[in-house]
Amino acid sequence: MKIFTDSGCDLPKSYYKENDIVLLPLRVHLNNNEYDDVMSIDSKEIYNAIRQGARPKTSQVSPELFLKHFEDLAKNEEEGIYIAFSSELSGTYSTAVMIRNQVQEQYPSLKLAIIDSKCASLGHGLVIEEAVRLRDLGAPFEDIEARIITLAPQIEHLFTVEDLDYLAKGGRVSKASAFLGGLLSIKPILNVEDGKLVPIEKSRGRKKAIARMLELMQERGGNFSEKVVGISHSDDAAFASDVKAAIQERFSPKEIQVTMIGSAIGSHVGPGTIAIFFTNKSYHA
Repeated sequence: MKIFTDSGCDLPKSYYKENDIVLLPLRVHLNNNEYDDVMSIDSKEIYNAIRQGARPKTSQVSPELFLKHFEDLAKNEEEGIYIAFSSELSGTYSTAVMIRNQVQEQYPSLKLAIIDSKCASLGHGLVIEEAVRLRDLGAPFEDIEARIITLAPQIEHLFTVEDLDYLAKGGRVSKASAFLGGLLSIKPILNVEDGKLVPIEKSRGRKKAIARMLELMQERGGNFSEKVVGISHSDDAAFASDVKAAIQERFSPKEIQVTMIGSAIGSHVGPGTIAIFFTNKSYHA
């Protein structure tokens, strides 16, 4: 069975090859050039460009790329699952559904599930990892699909950004929220609700924002001894390391993964973002 994902999951570049995943890159437009996220641009380039005043833009996975891979899947009579970046943040999911339906007209036996994760960054990545784990255990297609559909809504996303203006300019949060976030070192705390980015609280300074995020982790996650926690950051590995240490000390989770936010999401959140991901209390492994 083939697992497809896009670069909205922010897993390390090496992960895809090591785990036999087909990566469908989102596209990044910077200084009149177009790049394939992960494949042809490093996210540090994006953050450095933003610091110098550039405003990169992004676009969804190429429809031609979907067509090629979905046709190959059909011709080889293989099963496939594509776990997509939130449809509220990208048009990639709906394009994939359209292309699959087109391919099915020619190949009616195509067996391809397309799942809208309603997740982003390493929250999306944790869902991919579960699909890989189940595939490697030999679980059947239908069981993996059902498990992912159950898991994805139970992934919590908590994050804070240095500057909400980046998200506002890209249309990801309202301009009013961005205005409030920019006042007097106020750091917004956001989460993801049904795939949308929603500011939920404000803290004065980043350290207070992180302290509050850990309180929210406790409220939403409960016992972490068997949980994997994800941390993603936009080019601030030192602070991400501090956050990891704080989470380890307070919750002692089974595992903590740290990754850098990729070029596509990084283009919208800007440098200095810290995000934490985990399953909520209602999730049962």
